[in-house]
Amino acid sequence: MADTTGVPSGADNDSPLAQAVAGLKRYLKVLLGFSCFLNLLILTGPLYMLQVYDRVLVSRNEPTLVYLTLLAVAALLVLAALDVVRSRILVRLSNNFSQTVTPELFRLILGRARTANGLRDLETVRTFLTGSSMVTLFDVPWAPLFLGFVYILHPYLGHVALIGAVVLFGLAVWNEKRTRGLLAKAGEYQRKATDFTEVSARNSEAINAMGMLDNLQQRWLGDQRAALAFQAIASDRAGTLVSAAKFVRFTLQVAILGTGAWLAIQDIISPGAMIAASIVMSRALAPVESSISSWQGLQGAKRAYARLQEAFEHYEAGTPMSLPEPNGQIGFENVYARPPGSEAPIIKAFSFAIEAGDSVGITGPSGAGKSSLVKLMTGIWLPESGSVRLDGAEFLNWNRAQLGRYIGYLPQDIELFPGTVADNIARFGEADPEKVVTAAKLVGGHSMILDLPKAYDTLIGPGGANLSGGQRQRIGLARALYDLPKLIVLDEPTSNLDAEGESSVRTLIGWLKKQKITCVVIAHKPTVIGGVDKLMVIQKGVLSQFGPLDEVLPGITRQVPAEKTTVPAYGAAGSGIVGSNVEARIPVKNGRVKLTAAETRVSANENQGKQ
Repeated sequence: MADTTGVPSGADNDSPLAQAVAGLKRYLKVLLGFSCFLNLLILTGPLYMLQVYDRVLVSRNEPTLVYLTLLAVAALLVLAALDVVRSRILVRLSNNFSQTVTPELFRLILGRARTANGLRDLETVRTFLTGSSMVTLFDVPWAPLFLGFVYILHPYLGHVALIGAVVLFGLAVWNEKRTRGLLAKAGEYQRKATDFTEVSARNSEAINAMGMLDNLQQRWLGDQRAALAFQAIASDRAGTLVSAAKFVRFTLQVAILGTGAWLAIQDIISPGAMIAASIVMSRALAPVESSISSWQGLQGAKRAYARLQEAFEHYEAGTPMSLPEPNGQIGFENVYARPPGSEAPIIKAFSFAIEAGDSVGITGPSGAGKSSLVKLMTGIWLPESGSVRLDGAEFLNWNRAQLGRYIGYLPQDIELFPGTVADNIARFGEADPEKVVTAAKLVGGHSMILDLPKAYDTLIGPGGANLSGGQRQRIGLARALYDLPKLIVLDEPTSNLDAEGESSVRTLIGWLKKQKITCVVIAHKPTVIGGVDKLMVIQKGVLSQFGPLDEVLPGITRQVPAEKTTVPAYGAAGSGIVGSNVEARIPVKNGRVKLTAAETRVSANENQGKQ
């Protein structure tokens, strides 16, 4: 962008941000020329005073006074009108900038699972474009015009004004250097505090239930106080320089009036020229002085714009061509992937294929990478290397808006959105009542929804706050099944369900198999994945086993870290078992627990009793 805006040039790619900046450049150049006329008209006052002092008061010609006054008023009316027009143009330009960038920025935020900081950055830039700081930047280039006018009155007066402009400009540069780093740190801590607040608000129930509020408040206060401390130091330094700038300006007023009076005493200039020089110098130095006080806003806008550029750094314009409806075939080829912001890959060298219509269970210890794997399967994440294909096409080549209706996904952390139950099930598209009810019935949630105050028209609070965990999970399952997608991925679908809900999920998996719909289920309970065709075992981000269920399931045994293990014997205090903690040696062979037939029966009976 032009230097007059103080904002860097747009991104090199053809992103909405680059397009919006290009549009701003065209109009801001026009406004810069527009500001030239505004600043010329500002000379109306000094010129009027100069004529009154030097001509009217000397000649005592009343008609001349009347005509000069009418001409000055007319010029000031034009000045006011042009100022209003410039202000309105800036408002419309900023709104157009926001409307051009916001839709794609919103999609980027949701698509990359980022916080809403990008929208706040956009609002910072938009506010800057309509604020007084922007007007100051438009006026600064014309300060030499006023200095030239003062030089015309007399070189000595011009020297005084020029020295003042140089001093004030030096103070502005010094202010920027002394506050830039502090303001950057203050903004960083403030964003951390805001992000922490957003995350905490989403988990307020757990926070209050477990008495975490005071601890989290202290953690938040640490970032907040750091932000305020850096901001206070920057404000103190800026305030000192603003006061110094005021002192310089007032001193210059005295200096130019004194110099003008001395020249008038010497009959070198008239008293009118002395007054006019004082007014014009004040106008020349006003934008320079204002830039000192508005420097923080300018730097904040520059940092916000830089973050927007970073958000659009890998933006690719255009939408991929629509492809034929997929069948649900998934293929992984030597895939490595890591979560956003992580350095170490969590998915390592995955290669496998899931045929259309297969039902696949995924199991493994916590933190093994199961949820990360299904995020790759659904195109939420893209691999760092290797390829993930749906029906032979990489996810990058699919039109995401088209593909979404063919994928059903239940995440581990279920989030519902403000709206009705029907809106959430229909994914906030145009709800088809028949399809909504069908999806609810498939997951066993129809009767539960009918028990709600307004059935399918019941309003859900943010995050489904007015629903139980089981109700949210059933609605999330119905949303995944809406319009019968070709690929359905369920991450721990029974984590909040009772026995009846688990039975509904098992029945659902069997029904999906009959319909030849590809279904992938993450679960730890064998009762949930017992009806799938194939089973995948993941350990530490590596595909350990993958094959038919009846071949893989018998080979899964619990790993132990060492031969010597302390186990609670029957009767441990508080456990409902008779006895005390004893140290037992468990026979281990090839890293697997080897149990006798009797021990196996006891373990099976215990597990059955727990279930």
